[in-house]
Amino acid sequence: MRPTRSRLVVAIGLPALVAVVASCASAAAPPTPTAAPSVTPSTASGGPREIAVNLTDTLRIEPATIEVKAGEPIRFVVTNVGALDHELYLGDAAAQDEHAMEMRSMGSMAHDEEAGIGLKPGETKTLTFTFMEPGAYLAGCHVNSHFLAGMKAVITVR
Repeated sequence: MRPTRSRLVVAIGLPALVAVVASCASAAAPPTPTAAPSVTPSTASGGPREIAVNLTDTLRIEPATIEVKAGEPIRFVVTNVGALDHELYLGDAAAQDEHAMEMRSMGSMAHDEEAGIGLKPGETKTLTFTFMEPGAYLAGCHVNSHFLAGMKAVITVR
């Protein structure tokens, strides 16, 4: 089961970001999260907050925990610092399970899609994403069953 647009929204460009932020403005403001050290503030122009993420060959996603605010556009700047192919896929536990099945059926080939990006060794890509609902989510790598070996990060949405 892929994340539904009512729970997770991927912002593809500035107009989409503006629409997401505007639609969230009328909702009650969620509590302000504690920023993790790996999080940088929004740009002066009010762009999405950036979070640098490294994917390693020790099968880790760094940072291992991330906190964000519901409705806040986040630009994940993801770097594969290893020599193996990796991916970053965002979603709740059910979405991670479904994506794992999809990856197994495709022969574990990393690819770009709405909630995830595949990265070759040394490659850096960005994924702008907005978590619409508070809760616990995961970032994971399902290439060659890396997720089962612990290649995941916990994302807390407040």
